[in-house]
Amino acid sequence: MSLLAPPSALVVSGWLPAANPTARLLAATAVGALTLAALDPLTPALVITAVVVAARSGGIPLRLLALRGWPLLLSAGGVGLSNALLGIGGPQAGLATALRVVAAALPGVAVLLVTDPTDLADSLVQQAHVPPRFAYGALAALRLLPLLAAEWRTIAAARRARGLESGGNPIAALRLFAGQVFALLVAAIRRGTRLATAMDARGFDSAAERTVARPQLVRGSDRLLVLGATALPLLVMALGGWLGTLHLLGR
Repeated sequence: MSLLAPPSALVVSGWLPAANPTARLLAATAVGALTLAALDPLTPALVITAVVVAARSGGIPLRLLALRGWPLLLSAGGVGLSNALLGIGGPQAGLATALRVVAAALPGVAVLLVTDPTDLADSLVQQAHVPPRFAYGALAALRLLPLLAAEWRTIAAARRARGLESGGNPIAALRLFAGQVFALLVAAIRRGTRLATAMDARGFDSAAERTVARPQLVRGSDRLLVLGATALPLLVMALGGWLGTLHLLGR
């Protein structure tokens, strides 16, 4: 299952999808950034538990969260194992590192599940005052990512049809992979150039003031979401300090 599938097909109700996109982004950033300051395993473990509970109560099925988050778990496990074997501190330090990676990235995965890229771009322009050229350019690039995945499969099928296979030779497989990456890069540059020209022709390069076609509102619940997300890791750290398990970065 792709991380870039339309979120509307996954989550249709709940308080989290109804929140302002910029507020969701700020909440995920606050949780992840503050949790990175804790080096002990208890703090990120409690934050992960709280994020999972909040995501489930907000309308995200746990099965979908697991399906979207398995690459994160895999990468966190690899980072934790390497730290446990090669770093200082042994298995406990490796476990703490893996949990920190998950705690920092899991809120972003949850937010991505319920955020439409168009709504996010509109909200960044209206609430965060991001330049429209940057915001909608990033939106266009994000919309192109699924096309790149389809382009990759097309290139692979075309190469197999021409008989370009490795035959089990790892060196040949590496050479074919590099060639396929280069072909995808060329196709991406061409598609991006055409898209940039089309967007400039439609006035996206204009410095004139833009009107708002899709207003994004900021409600009191959105402010509470950001405040709650900021307070969550701080409260967990306070609990860890009271229990004597807290270990902060730089201390």
